[in-house]
Amino acid sequence: MGLTRSRTWTAGRGPRGRPRSSRPWPRRIPARSCSSSASAISPRIWTTRRCSTAPSACVTSGPTSRSSAVPDPAVAQPRFVPHRRGDHRACAGQSGHHGPVIDRLGALDAEFLHVEDGVGHMHIAGACTFDGPPPTFDEVEQMVRSKMHLIPRYRQRVRSVPFELGRPIWADDPHFDLRYHLRHTALPAPGDDAALCRLMGRVMSQPLDRDRPLWETWLVEGLEGGRWALVFKVHHCMVDGISGVGLLTVLLDIGPEPDPVEEQPWSPTAEPGVARKVLGTWSGLAADLSTQAHRVGSALAHPVDAGRDVVGLVAGTARLGRALTATPPSPIDGSIGPHRTWAFSSASFDDVRAVRAECGGTVNDIVLTAVTAGYAALLRHRSEDLDRAVVRTLVPVSTRPASGAGVPDNRVSLMLLELPVGVADHLDRLRVIQGRMTELKASHMVEVGELATTLGDLAPPMVIGPASRWLVGLLRRVPQRSVNTVTTNVPGPQFPLYCLGREMLSYLPYVPITHGLRVGTAILSYNGRLFFGVTGDAATTPDVDVLADATAAAVGEMRDQVGATSTR
Repeated sequence: MGLTRSRTWTAGRGPRGRPRSSRPWPRRIPARSCSSSASAISPRIWTTRRCSTAPSACVTSGPTSRSSAVPDPAVAQPRFVPHRRGDHRACAGQSGHHGPVIDRLGALDAEFLHVEDGVGHMHIAGACTFDGPPPTFDEVEQMVRSKMHLIPRYRQRVRSVPFELGRPIWADDPHFDLRYHLRHTALPAPGDDAALCRLMGRVMSQPLDRDRPLWETWLVEGLEGGRWALVFKVHHCMVDGISGVGLLTVLLDIGPEPDPVEEQPWSPTAEPGVARKVLGTWSGLAADLSTQAHRVGSALAHPVDAGRDVVGLVAGTARLGRALTATPPSPIDGSIGPHRTWAFSSASFDDVRAVRAECGGTVNDIVLTAVTAGYAALLRHRSEDLDRAVVRTLVPVSTRPASGAGVPDNRVSLMLLELPVGVADHLDRLRVIQGRMTELKASHMVEVGELATTLGDLAPPMVIGPASRWLVGLLRRVPQRSVNTVTTNVPGPQFPLYCLGREMLSYLPYVPITHGLRVGTAILSYNGRLFFGVTGDAATTPDVDVLADATAAAVGEMRDQVGATSTR
């Protein structure tokens, strides 16, 4: 079955030839909630932008192929580009005639800061295990230091605009100290999976320092079998799952021989003054408003298509409203504390392909079916009645276009899916999931979510910030029951990655939880396997290993079922 036991610890052009960009609302996009195709993440996907003070001077190079990914010193190298949508001033590290450029956070990026309250920590993470022997801490430091120019956001911190007259901005940290962000620890003998989960729970229970760049990397020695690990922890305001995986392909190598990347000199750009911050963010907002006004005018030139889009958005809003009705009380929803528990498991990606070949649908359908089996097992473990239980999960949907590759931000919308935990048979569950996902993809819910993000970009920050914090405070006292959990699936590279010549064996994901959601599941595919990482609130869900084990087991059981069916 390819099952690894889990361990846990508690601590172009649109219709009629009209350009798509002419719509004032989100274009109709395919729902890419979880695609695990081998080509979904290619090595060195981060684009390179060469920026000057002129708005038109940003030039983007495309992705390199696997065979040509070894850097050529004569060619500009891929980099993690701080570049905001529709904001030509966002080429970080450059200065114009009137001072440093203003690199604003997007509305969704800023929202991840607003909802963080000391209890719901908004960082994402991954624990990457490697074949031994472990490198020295100095070797890891030199590797990261040599690639810092490829990820300039890692030297920047979030700075607020006075009185929230604009969204927060990114600015170089004048006191950046790489060694602060690199940590070194070792597991106690025997260094088993339980010890790794214990460490992850402890590390993920601590918020990142807002006065510094919002990331940490831990070198972990002492894993059994001579293995070691790197734990990458980064705030959600910096990256989403897709860009987070792409970041890993920048830091690591695609072959056992390390890429010949040399450290580049760097000096911090001075942080803009108060007046510059306010004027810069306001000019950015004015540019956003101008862009949207132009799109509205262009859309009005195609009234039939515009009317069809509006009807779709109205239908999607109604569908989303119905999906937000409160669910019955459940042990997986309610208030949470600041401490986390975490478990992981894995399954063979070949098993998923075999089920898909026999039953049709998508990889995501099969993964969601396995997750449903996991929640059914957890609820049975809690003596819940599965026939009455309702488990509604938020499924993030990537809206990142090809032009967004290499941009460190969040490009996501959502779907809300009820998992059929009351259906006993795996293949019957799969058919239900396929039907519900087909309905959701046609419901315009994704476009509604993207429209909400667009409107958030245009809304006054002095209203959005206080309102978000007030809502989080309310949810802390009265947890919501509209959404019970979150399930995120990110495609990873289907080829081995290396760190200092050591092969990466697994990529174990971590997803944050927030008020009302005591459990969250992250899925990531890497090099022929699916890895499941389950986060729980330490005080109320210490048994997330039950969910992790059952989820991975369900993949193998589905493979056995289709195998038995095909031989009849």
